[in-house]
Amino acid sequence: MLDYIWGLLMIISVICGAINGKLFDVSQAALDGAANAVQLLIGMLGMMSFWSGLMNISDEGGATALLSKALAPVLSRLFPDYENGGSVMQAICANITANFMGLGNSATPLGIRAMKEMQRLNHGSTSANNSMIRFVVLNTASIQLVPTFVSVIRKNYGARSPLDILPCVFVSSAFGVIVGISCCILFEKRKKHG
Repeated sequence: MLDYIWGLLMIISVICGAINGKLFDVSQAALDGAANAVQLLIGMLGMMSFWSGLMNISDEGGATALLSKALAPVLSRLFPDYENGGSVMQAICANITANFMGLGNSATPLGIRAMKEMQRLNHGSTSANNSMIRFVVLNTASIQLVPTFVSVIRKNYGARSPLDILPCVFVSSAFGVIVGISCCILFEKRKKHG
């Protein structure tokens, strides 16, 4: 579906550029955009590699197991279908930790691993259970303590103080998680009674 949307946007851009006599500007913007995307990717590659490696080391070294125990009171209430300290909770904790550090793209493989662990315990069902839905909402909203990716992007584009957005990030990410989890709970109750 997204392929069609992007394709449609490109076709509309070319048509509008042709109508307004700015077809050269459209093609130049496409080339500049591609070059900027490659520069951004190279700028973020080192940081992403570092944090992905650090997350793997902490997982292998048992740090995520310790963090899982520390977060057990909260995680056990959010994900009552899974036992504390189990492989599912450790995978969820690793993903949450990566999201705390603002490592969106690095958190993705950890989130996929957590979902695979949850699906393994989903008794062969092809439908997501309530804990899986909560995890997707929590992963999407994610409270961020240090917005690493955003700060690198801001630094690459000349921000003098890339982390001056921290108060806004704390408030907006916490609000997003609260609203998302509240909606999950509301819909779960409605589903039970409806």
